[in-house]
Amino acid sequence: MKAVSALALVFSLLPTLACGQTDSKKSEYFNQNVADSNPLRNEQARELDAYIQKMAADQSRFKKLFQPDYSSADAFAKSAQAYRSAFCQSIGYPPPGKRPDLKASYQQIGEDSIGIYYRAMLPILPGVHSEGIFILPKSLKEKAPLIISMHGGGGSPEVALFNGGANYNDMVRGAVKRGYIVYAPQHLFRADEFPKDIRRQIDDRMRLIGTSITAVEIAKITYAIDELIKRPEVDASRIGMVGLSYGGYYALVTPAVDPRIKVAVSSCYFGVQEGRYEEEELSVPPDFRFMDRMTLFNDADLVALICPRALQIQAGATDRPSHREKGKQLAPRAKAYYEQLNLQDRFEHVIFEGGHEFNDASAWAFVEKHL
Repeated sequence: MKAVSALALVFSLLPTLACGQTDSKKSEYFNQNVADSNPLRNEQARELDAYIQKMAADQSRFKKLFQPDYSSADAFAKSAQAYRSAFCQSIGYPPPGKRPDLKASYQQIGEDSIGIYYRAMLPILPGVHSEGIFILPKSLKEKAPLIISMHGGGGSPEVALFNGGANYNDMVRGAVKRGYIVYAPQHLFRADEFPKDIRRQIDDRMRLIGTSITAVEIAKITYAIDELIKRPEVDASRIGMVGLSYGGYYALVTPAVDPRIKVAVSSCYFGVQEGRYEEEELSVPPDFRFMDRMTLFNDADLVALICPRALQIQAGATDRPSHREKGKQLAPRAKAYYEQLNLQDRFEHVIFEGGHEFNDASAWAFVEKHL
């Protein structure tokens, strides 16, 4: 019985001994309430927020990158080369992949009193085409200028061309009526067999391979120009570009990349993203959020990559304020590049009576003057 009692006593003491050992082990290490360091994490967030704001306002990187030479138009263009290279690197242009050694195809789809219409398929990247509508004016008697006519978000060459052209008005046929050859390419905004956010998905995936949808869609224009200027009808020294809304974005960034475009009209776009950024940084759509978009490559300074070539910026007086007001603030800064070269007539900022639409009257007068 004594042995049993002794054994029972040992078992009854085991929990106490275990607790004693645990307490002893805990005491060997420094400990602290985790929540006590929460203020440090809050401070880290505040520091990073302040850092972003400081860098966003810092102009020193831009001034170091771009040191304009105003001694002549040619000198200015040469001084912008490093800035252009930085912009191309930021968006991932040129896109990776060997350009295919395939022939372009032009299938006639229609004809009317002013032109002959073709469906053009121009190979630009592995398995990728620049597809659009190519129009030869019937008035053609010799080589003629080429106009790139770029539709807006959710649109298409067909929307901009057929059944009155919607809010594009005469953005496509207006060029043909004036004897210009037209290429109206298709960019990706929707595809019936794919999700509604297919543009964002493709852009996200492109960034993982070193490019962006902006870079590829610029290439759908610039690589197409490489092909189109081989045609005997096209005057390679006289290329212009017009675009509405999203097309206005491309009418700004494509001439910034390709100096062959001698005159551009950017309608209902200029300053829109800068306005969004000021209100709420992340309200800027993902495909506009390329590296340094708001520090080095804002709309006003991208104009320096077009200058001394001619640029008209349009905005509708009854369009949404977001498509006009910030652009009005930025326009003098853009115009200053031309003023310092004494080339004021090559830059126009036009507020026309109308809404979110292409203004034919001011656009074609400007194109005819400078092309």
